[in-house]
Amino acid sequence: MTTTGRRALLTAGVSAAAAAALSGCTSEAPGPRAPSAAEREAERVARAEAALRLRSVTTSRTLLERYDATLAAHPALAPRLGALRSSVAAHAKALGEGGTTVRPATAGPNATAAPASTAAPTATAGKAGPAPTAAPVPADPRAALGELAAAERAAADAHTTTLLTAPPEYARLLASVAAAGAAHAYLLTEGAPA
Repeated sequence: MTTTGRRALLTAGVSAAAAAALSGCTSEAPGPRAPSAAEREAERVARAEAALRLRSVTTSRTLLERYDATLAAHPALAPRLGALRSSVAAHAKALGEGGTTVRPATAGPNATAAPASTAAPTATAGKAGPAPTAAPVPADPRAALGELAAAERAAADAHTTTLLTAPPEYARLLASVAAAGAAHAYLLTEGAPA
C-alpha cells in the first residue's frame, strides 16, 4: 500500500466513524422513559409508607392538641402534664422524620415531591386518625385527666395497629411510642393523685 492509499483509507475510516456518531444525534430530547416494574413497585411501597407515616403523625399531633386543650382549661395541671406533653411532642416529631411525601419513579432532577395522600385522614374502625372536631375538655380536672388517659390509650392502640404493616425500623419506633403512650395513660389515671 502506498502513502496515498493509507491516507485515503484513514480519511475514509475517520469520516465513516464521524458520520455514524453524528447520525445518532437529534435535536429533540427523548421523552420521559416509562418506569420499570421494580421502580413502580418501589414507588408503591414508598407511597404506602408515607401514608402510614402521615396517619401516625396525625394521631400523635391530635393527642398533642388534646394535651394543649387540657392545659389551657386546667393550668393547675401543668406540673403534672408538662413532661408528658413534651414526650408526646417528641414522639410526633420522631414519627414524622423520614417524610410523608414521595418522589415519583419517573421524576427527573427538577421534579418536586408529590404528597402521599391528598385526603385528610379520618377516624374509621381499625384506622388511626383524628376526630373531626376536638371534644371539649371537662370542667373537672379528674375527668379531664381521665379523658386525656383515654386519648393516650387510643393513640397507643392506633400505633400498635399501624406497626403491623410498617417497615421494620418504623415498626420499632411505633412500638416504643405505643409503650410510652400506655405508660402515660397509667400515670394519668393511677400513677399519681390529681
